[in-house]
Amino acid sequence: MKKIILSIKGMSCSACSSSLEKYLNKQKGILDATVNLVLAQASISYDESLTIEDLNRFVKDAGFESLGEFDFKKEINKKSRDKKFLIIYGILALLTLYIAMSHMLKLPSIPYLDLMKYPFNYSLSLLILALLFIIYGLDIFKSGIKNIIHRSYNMDTLVSLGVTASFLYSLYSFYMIINGHVEHVHNLYFESCAIIIFFIKLGRYIDYQSKEKTKEALKELVQITPSMALLKTKDGEKEVTIDEVNKGDILICKPGMKVAVDGTITKGETHLDESFITGESIPNKKQVEDKVVAGSINIDGYIEYQAERIGRDSTISEIVRLVVEASNTKSHIQKVADKASSIFVPAILIIAFLTLIGYLILHHPFNEALISCVTVLVVACPCALGLATPLAIVVSEGVCAKNGLLIKSSEVLEQAHKVDTIVFDKTGTLTYGNLKISSINNYSNYQDRELLSIVYSIEAKVTHPISLAFTSYAKENNLTLQEITKLKNIEGIGVSAKVNNKDIYLGNNKLFTKLKIKNDYVKEEEQLASTGNSIVYVIEDKKVIGLIGVNDILRDDAKYTVTKLKKMGKEVIMLTGDNEITAQKIAEELNIDNVIANVLPQEKTKVIKQLKRNDKKVIMVGDGINDAPSLATADIGISVNSGTDIAADSADIILINDKLENIPTYMLISQKTLRIIKENLFWAFFYNACMIPLAIGLFKGFGFSMNPMFASFAMTFSSLTVVFNSLRLKRWKDSK
Repeated sequence: MKKIILSIKGMSCSACSSSLEKYLNKQKGILDATVNLVLAQASISYDESLTIEDLNRFVKDAGFESLGEFDFKKEINKKSRDKKFLIIYGILALLTLYIAMSHMLKLPSIPYLDLMKYPFNYSLSLLILALLFIIYGLDIFKSGIKNIIHRSYNMDTLVSLGVTASFLYSLYSFYMIINGHVEHVHNLYFESCAIIIFFIKLGRYIDYQSKEKTKEALKELVQITPSMALLKTKDGEKEVTIDEVNKGDILICKPGMKVAVDGTITKGETHLDESFITGESIPNKKQVEDKVVAGSINIDGYIEYQAERIGRDSTISEIVRLVVEASNTKSHIQKVADKASSIFVPAILIIAFLTLIGYLILHHPFNEALISCVTVLVVACPCALGLATPLAIVVSEGVCAKNGLLIKSSEVLEQAHKVDTIVFDKTGTLTYGNLKISSINNYSNYQDRELLSIVYSIEAKVTHPISLAFTSYAKENNLTLQEITKLKNIEGIGVSAKVNNKDIYLGNNKLFTKLKIKNDYVKEEEQLASTGNSIVYVIEDKKVIGLIGVNDILRDDAKYTVTKLKKMGKEVIMLTGDNEITAQKIAEELNIDNVIANVLPQEKTKVIKQLKRNDKKVIMVGDGINDAPSLATADIGISVNSGTDIAADSADIILINDKLENIPTYMLISQKTLRIIKENLFWAFFYNACMIPLAIGLFKGFGFSMNPMFASFAMTFSSLTVVFNSLRLKRWKDSK
């Protein structure tokens, strides 16, 4: 299976995105397609039988244009040329209104364009101006006609039909004026055609600018990485573009410069500002063999580093890609809104036609019937309905990204308000995972150094967080590696290997059950555990030769996070493979009431499943790789991840700056987002519920009526209401 995101041209409302999405999903070879109106793109999963050319053809067949694979850097530099045309046509719109309405407002008429004295000149001037606006709005008419042909009716269809009907009727009236029937000067609606198109264009320009604001968080991420790099060559230094950098190249970063690509330092040391990833303003010290991330600012040293992850493989590119993909997923509430949008336009066409027929049956003049019909077509706004959810989602996911939360699916933004239980792993999640050896009980004939050398030789081959304690100890004490063979992982218990032809086992107290031997060191274990130590038994040929205490440090924000979640009414559970005493000690410090200890990895999944069977909505917080099964089983999986291996992470949400305090932040943003979406949908439905009956003329008896010009303004205003309401999310701040 392949996946691609295509940039799409020609979508003006949710009916467009909905029709394209349906068309793509019907095509053979396409496994799944989701169309995003706000970002103007289609996310397509397809099989090997198709090519990108095939996908571009499908888009064209559906009535739209594919601009190729989505590139956010190109999107940033894309300029809108609509502003100058909008100014020119704004002046023409004022002129049109003055010519058409000066007599109503008792204003002086333009010479030779007076309605009563020069009806032909008056009519001809409005016709010419209307034609200029029709040329300006040709894209609207092309889209409207194209979508009629493809039976995928959209807002352009409604506007095109309305304006065309008004223009043709006005053209007929102009013909009658030429033939001496000057009374038809009162049946001209050229100015309505012009002003409708102007308001549509004005609305789309403001809408475009507003949508650009929704992408600002993503733009900031993209612009973090520099466009140039300093390459080390045989002849010295050479400045090159990022696109010229290849994997394996040695790059130079001087004080004040930004790291150009992800890589590893090969020479020098410095302090790097990595606040865009870590959220910490304090620079991190970096030296040889340390990893560097593109976009980091070099504070004070000279370093050389080898390029490893470049272009689309870089950390920042991966973050942007995942945020964009998340924006292309659809939550349940958005699917409901899309379904409503898909039947909205056909329903409006029927209502407009029935309005026309109804007026004629009731013996109203044809021009009155036609104008009421056109007003219905113009006032209906599927845009407001279609933008209600995706705009809020795009803004929200951008806000989350700026707060160190990488959301992989928009659905998890909707689900958060249902969650009542938060389950935390301990090591590396509630604690930093930077374990240190705090106690060594040596029961062997080995010196402590020899014993630790054996343990280090085995732990050096293991990825568990506890192994880091021995690696750190070995560096500080210059321990040497011994040759090991037959390394085996004992899931949830420890590890075994052969060292010096002896069977060595490292792990927790479950080793005794595994090896069927008696544990004579329970008191020693309890004593170490009571001070918050994790326990590592060292067993040689079924005999205990060491008991090592490994200590960890609680995350600075762990207690704050637990306290805030409990204040929000959430149940907090600690789920760990560590022993009961150590787990309880940590839980007491964090004020966690519910602790489940001595749990194997596969048992963690069972615990999550049991909680869900008890009608709990569960968030699991853990390591992105070690806790993958339980993260996937929970309703929402949140991974504490350094941000260096985002693509491999199995969670729904990644804490790219490792801050647990962002978990309640995510839940609060989710609540705010859902509230904004509901408000948007309310205003969209409320607007149409009020304006359509008004456009039909149901309130004329009460002195309330509407014409097409006001209808076009009202339609534009309704879309802007949804846009600006969604943008309120950008001002979101957590009140700690």
